[in-house]
Amino acid sequence: MAQPTLTLSSALSDLSTARVRAHRDSNEIVRKGLFVLEQKNGLKALGGDIWDFLEQLTIAALDIGQVELADDCIARLEVQFPKSPRVDVLRGMRIEAKDLGLALEYYEHTLENDETNVAIWKRLIAVLRQQNKTERCVKELVTFLDTFYSDLEGWLELADLYASLNLYTRSLQALSHALLLAPQNPFHALRFAETAYTANDIPLALRYYLRTIELIDSEEDGKETGRRAWFGVKLCTSHLSRTPNLPSESNTLPVQGKNLAALEVLATERLSAAYSSTANTKPDGKVPGRKEVLKWLGQ
Repeated sequence: MAQPTLTLSSALSDLSTARVRAHRDSNEIVRKGLFVLEQKNGLKALGGDIWDFLEQLTIAALDIGQVELADDCIARLEVQFPKSPRVDVLRGMRIEAKDLGLALEYYEHTLENDETNVAIWKRLIAVLRQQNKTERCVKELVTFLDTFYSDLEGWLELADLYASLNLYTRSLQALSHALLLAPQNPFHALRFAETAYTANDIPLALRYYLRTIELIDSEEDGKETGRRAWFGVKLCTSHLSRTPNLPSESNTLPVQGKNLAALEVLATERLSAAYSSTANTKPDGKVPGRKEVLKWLGQ
């Protein structure tokens, strides 16, 4: 399908939307960014957004290996903001594209001069993870979160690191902080539930699968998240039906008796409906995974 004709107005609007929504379609950002640069009054039309645009274009260019374009954008920003912490980050990302070891040294040196530079600290942690220096990465992230507790992304990253090391109890502890910072986010609750299930704390997992379902604003907006949560409820209730006295490391009391049976029936009904819905039908008239799911449900 042919792409719509690009105009300066549409390019600027699309790039602005991408910045506001934190979209990172780097190929499209570079395509539209180059178009803006090629226009006679492209940069002038940006007004006060020119510097945010150049930062956005730098990151996108580095993502797809267009280092010359990134160098040009960074040079323009350095002239305007020679001592900007944000430009320091872009310089570091440019070094990352060449040598992770040099980038790590750059970030360490920058933090020695300004240990409050959150973005630089985050890039240092990202480089450590890329280098598989997991122990130091965890240590740096814990120290970072001791200083900047409200950094939600940091807690999610720490939870992921612990999970990658099979330290699921610590992963749950990190996720509990994320839930405190964003208590209404159903995806974080789902992640907590799935981690608890992996850790074999079935009563705790069931509690948070149900919490996930409770947090979903609408069936349409949270369709995939809700479906995953109902799968979790079905797995947990089946597990507890077979082994009602499962131990819980978190000392969560298990659902038992009629309530457990009712939840299992409800999960079966919801999943059956989800995989029978015409909304999930492909053009060929088939519902993806329907046969396998209904067989698993015993239908």
